[in-house]
Amino acid sequence: MAKKSAIENNKRKRRLVKSYAGRRARLKAVANDKTLSVEEQFEARLKLAELPRNSAPVRVRNRCEVSGRPRGFYRKLKMSRIALRELGSRGLVPGLVKSSW
Repeated sequence: MAKKSAIENNKRKRRLVKSYAGRRARLKAVANDKTLSVEEQFEARLKLAELPRNSAPVRVRNRCEVSGRPRGFYRKLKMSRIALRELGSRGLVPGLVKSSW
């Protein structure tokens, strides 16, 4: 189990990313629009830099929903490999069968 503080920090970042997503997208569109003047693009970049750092999606860490583990993460299941194996062994993941040969 990961530290509670790390899990909570990540949740806070996810909320910030969600709340600033529209504003960030608009500013990035203006900043990358080559038809606008250089001054307008630069002004958009400055406004983008004023947004909170934790509102950038790149700062969110993929963590297991069950244990909070940051590594060995399966995106499709939002779960770490260890949690997946445990739940699979108990028969709680539909369609997952532990292999044996």
